[in-house]
Amino acid sequence: MASVGLNKWIVSGNLAADAQIKAIELRNGEQATLAEATLYVRRLRGRDDAFTVKLRIWDKSLAWRKLPYLKKGSLIICTGSLEPNPYITSSGNLPKAGLEMTVLDIDLDIVRGFEGESVSAEAVLPDQHVEETGGSAVGAPV
Repeated sequence: MASVGLNKWIVSGNLAADAQIKAIELRNGEQATLAEATLYVRRLRGRDDAFTVKLRIWDKSLAWRKLPYLKKGSLIICTGSLEPNPYITSSGNLPKAGLEMTVLDIDLDIVRGFEGESVSAEAVLPDQHVEETGGSAVGAPV
């Protein structure tokens, strides 16, 4: 079976803060650049109930080119591999079931501008043709 071991997920949510970029050293001694962010994902049933996904974006991925547009509050759609990442809360020492995604690509849905205003993906990516697919904007080079 060709899909054995396949780990591909799509998740949509709002960014908790701007992505933070840092340089790290790999096991082989090479340097790499990584961006990290947190995505708030609302559950369908309760608008007040949400969970978070820690996002990891590597510098050579397709998602890296969208970093300038990843501002706090932006609604984005991430595609990537998902792994459990349990943790203990700092308040109350309660165990939580965290999730961590290595992001392969990002689709921009509603992007927060530099002045705090919301703009559509069409306004952010003027040099790309934007198609509506299932309620999300997906950009494709012209």
